[in-house]
Amino acid sequence: MEAKMFGKWDLSEVEVTDAGIKRYVSLKAVTVPHSSGRHARQQFHKSDISIIERLVNNLMRSEKNTGKKQVAMRTVDEAFDVINKKTGKNPVQVLVDAIGNAGPREEVVRLKYGGISVPKAVDTAPQRRVDSALRYICIGTHQAAFKSKKSVADCLAAELLAASNGDSKAFSVSRKDAKERVAKAAR
Repeated sequence: MEAKMFGKWDLSEVEVTDAGIKRYVSLKAVTVPHSSGRHARQQFHKSDISIIERLVNNLMRSEKNTGKKQVAMRTVDEAFDVINKKTGKNPVQVLVDAIGNAGPREEVVRLKYGGISVPKAVDTAPQRRVDSALRYICIGTHQAAFKSKKSVADCLAAELLAASNGDSKAFSVSRKDAKERVAKAAR
């Protein structure tokens, strides 16, 4: 018998369609997304952590939620239930699609020539694409839930659904579009 995420979601049926981030989206089947920081021993081992745990860890970034992993896990579990009720799809598949749509493909760096700073467009590394997408999804969730009657789980579900559809009303997709627009102007 294979372990299911939160005892409900089968990760073997989830497929990463974006070939660029396929190696960096880990879909390890565990019942509870908690690795106790085992990835911190080597530089790029955060790619081996389950993508759901990385989402949970990013939800704990704001000062109010720092260190409250159980609360963050409960929030993600509730958001996944909401997504499943609305769409009937596996919510982990929705998360993977949202990450593919919310990660910027191109960014801008500043190069110094003499005393002049010149912007230059560069391709974004796949690891950074995944990190940025998760960060933008969580920032959008916190902004939507702040001073709102909607719960954080409902806001996370709405953000994931909008991002997985590529809707520009999603905070994460609009932030990605803004980054890519600046990069296009710097070419």
